[in-house]
Amino acid sequence: MKLKVVSRKIYDYIRYDLKEIAFPSSLPDPPHIKKRRKLTWKERYLVLKEASRLYAASWVRDIGPDLRPNDYKKEEESYEKSKGEVGRTKDKEPSTLEDLAIAARGGMETLRPALQRLYMTRASAYRDALKSFIQGYQEGVQQVMEKKDDSKSSDDSSIKPT
Repeated sequence: MKLKVVSRKIYDYIRYDLKEIAFPSSLPDPPHIKKRRKLTWKERYLVLKEASRLYAASWVRDIGPDLRPNDYKKEEESYEKSKGEVGRTKDKEPSTLEDLAIAARGGMETLRPALQRLYMTRASAYRDALKSFIQGYQEGVQQVMEKKDDSKSSDDSSIKPT
């Protein structure tokens, strides 16, 4: 009896749960949408192959256009050869996004310092912007107060005592 229950549970897991894990179903479509046909096994294989290619390409540091890093590197090498050594410029620093992507691949140990650097640079930029805003605001208030003092002194001098 127990063997029958266990085999039924395994069968149900493979039939329903494993299928849902491998090919998750989305929310139901609205009524006006026509349902598409199911993919054939060959089409599923091609989708899986393309998805795994794009996933592997996303782990390359120098991602070029359309996630084709090998083609991008070939174009860059041919450009450098045609350009020669005279026009070669310094290597540019990686952007913040690239830096975070590399740190994320390294795990939490490398991601934490990168995020701290990012937040500290943002905080210092916000602090500097706030300081410059306060400074400009104080200068504006000071100019308005000087104009009020000038207008009061000019009004006082225009009034003659009788």
